[in-house]
Amino acid sequence: MASATFTVQQDTALTNSHISLSVAQTQALRGQLKTQRGILNSNNIKQLCAQFNVSDDALLQGLVPLASEFSVAPVSHFHVGAIVKALDEQGDVNFYFGANVEFDHQALSLVVHAEQSAINNAWLNGAKKIVKIAISDAPCGYCRQFMNELADAKEFDILLPEKHFKLADLLPHSFGPTDLGNEFSLFNPKPHQQAFANTELDDKLAAMALNAYVPYSQNFSAVKISTFDDGDFYGSYAENAAYSPSLSPLQSALSQLFLAGLSFNGNTVQAITLLETQGHENQGGVARAVLASFDNLPEIEVISAELRLS
Repeated sequence: MASATFTVQQDTALTNSHISLSVAQTQALRGQLKTQRGILNSNNIKQLCAQFNVSDDALLQGLVPLASEFSVAPVSHFHVGAIVKALDEQGDVNFYFGANVEFDHQALSLVVHAEQSAINNAWLNGAKKIVKIAISDAPCGYCRQFMNELADAKEFDILLPEKHFKLADLLPHSFGPTDLGNEFSLFNPKPHQQAFANTELDDKLAAMALNAYVPYSQNFSAVKISTFDDGDFYGSYAENAAYSPSLSPLQSALSQLFLAGLSFNGNTVQAITLLETQGHENQGGVARAVLASFDNLPEIEVISAELRLS
């Protein structure tokens, strides 16, 4: 079965060509990242840059190894980390961490790639514009295609340990949303005036479903993972013009839970709920397949709700 959580390197220091931290400083930062669910806000970044006398870009690349520690990779044992540098609604810079997640005894296509995880973290938490993404290893074709769905796909920088790129350098002659007649994109969705007819739904779960990016299936859907002691974790469905790189709402929520350093088992998880749009359901099967990789979890509750004009 899949590993319950990431491996914590309690007695190691983070030292690389960009930054140098002591064991105590590294451990404190690990704890901060778990508490803040894989996000460093603008104030955090300014404080760390001053503390370690580095630029925010040096900090961005220097912290990528910490992102890799949140990886759950029972199949490949290949731990990938990524950090998105993005602007929030106020124009402030935040760092959004991500790491790959794999599932034992399931199709390899169900994995969450580190780049997806970091982008998902930014998207779910209100980022408005991606400026850069730093990655521990070169993005695979799947991730390049996922990034091509972003509103800023032609603008942001991709920072690898030794080289910097634009997405067009890595994905020439690309296929994207406009090839399917979709003028919108992830981080720039089509406005809609709809609401779920069921007024008894969890308000945040309904809001996360309505904020899903689903121009191809129209299945506005989201997942809520409720824990006993650490609150709730939500994920929204994010589709892709090439279909396969789409990120399911359960994968989206699971990635958020792992970025908080939590275990995914019956001791931690109290309930799992999937909300889908009636007449467009397509996530029940993949959700159950992912959950089959883990032991002692509660049965998923699947809700199909009608959408109406609000």
